[in-house]
Amino acid sequence: MKSAPEDQYTAEPFVPAGAPDLDALRRAAAGCRGCPLYRDATQTVFGAGGADARVMLVGEQPGDREDREGRPFVGPAGKLLDRALAEAGIDPGEAYVTNAVKHFLFTRAEPRKRRIHKAPSLRETSACGPWLAAELALVGPELIVVLGATAGKALLGSSFRVGEVRGTVLEREIHGHPERLVPTVHPSSVLRADDREEAYAGLVADLKVAARVLA
Repeated sequence: MKSAPEDQYTAEPFVPAGAPDLDALRRAAAGCRGCPLYRDATQTVFGAGGADARVMLVGEQPGDREDREGRPFVGPAGKLLDRALAEAGIDPGEAYVTNAVKHFLFTRAEPRKRRIHKAPSLRETSACGPWLAAELALVGPELIVVLGATAGKALLGSSFRVGEVRGTVLEREIHGHPERLVPTVHPSSVLRADDREEAYAGLVADLKVAARVLA
């Protein structure tokens, strides 16, 4: 199938209607050409976890290592997230983890140089929205943990500001269904923080709010 015209970026034509399970969605997502990000990425990085997961964690996009391995949250930020979840009382193995955008967007100063993460635009995030909607429909989590600004804007609109609502329980209609959400920072921001210990403690505190909702 040809890629979508630039004025019609959307994954919708690639999302199978009435997909029976996550494996079917994952196979279909591997061939997504709904926006130009697939051209430079190694592969689609779809969500991971069981369809019976009570909590879904939504991040921004795959990083360099995720792009190479084809799995979300396997790099340094993912390892930090697993540690924070466990400390907050949420079993990382029982969560469904995914990203608002399924392809790695990056810049590179010179050929062969390290690939540097670049934040996706609202247009690219919106184009990928049908995949996230399909994941939510199949998993039906009790709670969504929103990791960072890009995920928040994808789910809650362009006015979302993570600093204003982090660590609170929100109730919103998402893709036509009532959902409960707890926003927090993306774990990669903890790794970049000047005071990493304080930033990590803040992430754990927010995740403890999510743990109480699930208790």
